[in-house]
Amino acid sequence: MTVVAETVQRGPMALKDWAQLLLLGAIWGGSFFFARISVAEVHPIVLVLFRVAIAAAALQLYLAVRGPSFRLAFKHTSLFFLLALANNVIPFSLIFAGQTELGAGLASVLNATTPFWTLIVANFFTVDERLSLSKVAGIALGIAGTAIMIGPGLMAGLDGSVWAKFALVGASFSYAVALMVARRFKDVPSPVVATGQLTASTIIMIPVVLVVHGPDGLFSASLPVWAAVLGLALLSTAVAYILYFNIIASAGATNASLVTLIVPVSAILLGVTFLGEHLELFEIAGMVVIALGLVTIDGRLLHKK
Repeated sequence: MTVVAETVQRGPMALKDWAQLLLLGAIWGGSFFFARISVAEVHPIVLVLFRVAIAAAALQLYLAVRGPSFRLAFKHTSLFFLLALANNVIPFSLIFAGQTELGAGLASVLNATTPFWTLIVANFFTVDERLSLSKVAGIALGIAGTAIMIGPGLMAGLDGSVWAKFALVGASFSYAVALMVARRFKDVPSPVVATGQLTASTIIMIPVVLVVHGPDGLFSASLPVWAAVLGLALLSTAVAYILYFNIIASAGATNASLVTLIVPVSAILLGVTFLGEHLELFEIAGMVVIALGLVTIDGRLLHKK
């Protein structure tokens, strides 16, 4: 059978998709806030396990009570493990490691480079999310914004801050690859995709934690830190991924990646309000340039008459 590739570009997102995107951005902004509190007492690798395991257990319970059946995931087992690596295990590990050196606001700004990597990857692996002039301009602005934030640290030789920033950029690229994998689950209900991904991530992380960290001290965190871990797992992972896969199925991978335009605003407000953080001027400048790049990618302002 011959498959004819469609070359029609996706149009603007529907209001329903924008509403979900805004909600998801607010929730994922909180994930940097929760993670910043958690890594003070919990090893980054252990935090990855707690995040995915608690979220997976909550979603398994949700499916058992509300449905649909988790059996729908069984025929996609190998694909779920690939999605788990690219969307959870690798980026979560890089983000949590980076957040031992970075504040919540800056970490989320670096995460905002995800759409640029997504556009590059999508141009090679999709037919409906190809590069356009506005997207190319947005990518250029995004790279410039990232360079503004990382460049001064490189020039000053701030080793810790620099490796942490690159860890966050690496996580963003991993998310872009994951979006290409997630497109293949379009006909699978979003709660099942979220549950399958997080269950596979848990299976991967258990032996990793036992080898890298060992069983000692796994549950020694204080009560406030456990509250942050639960917020990270239940709200910023279980609920968030159902929204995330809904958006991918409805609006496409590139549009879903635009959530990172909203995430920094939420994370910065939480970090400044509750953690006493502030951004350097060059980091704020980089954030502004990245935000401009994301707006350019969306293309709405460019097409207004």
